[in-house]
Amino acid sequence: MDIFRLTKSFPPEEKYSLVDQIRRSSRSVCANIGEAWRKRRYQAAFIAKLSDAESEACETQIWLEFAHRCAYLDKAKKDECDKSYDQILSQLVRMIEESEKWLIK
Repeated sequence: MDIFRLTKSFPPEEKYSLVDQIRRSSRSVCANIGEAWRKRRYQAAFIAKLSDAESEACETQIWLEFAHRCAYLDKAKKDECDKSYDQILSQLVRMIEESEKWLIK
């Protein structure tokens, strides 16, 4: 939701490019985690969806960097978002590495 709120202030010419991309990738993180959770009966499917979430989180960080470099996002806010995504990525990596702990048996 922070991404959604932050992108409201981006210039109108970015509505169908940067705003759309960063919102899509940030929402996809949550959606892929939700899908992974429902696939806990199948380790490979669970890991695949967590891996997709990891990729989308990294993509979101890249779009945040673009937003900062285009001066749409100040450094403090960009760093705060980056830190949140680093935590999410860390948790996703841990879940992938320890996937057997999360599976439905």
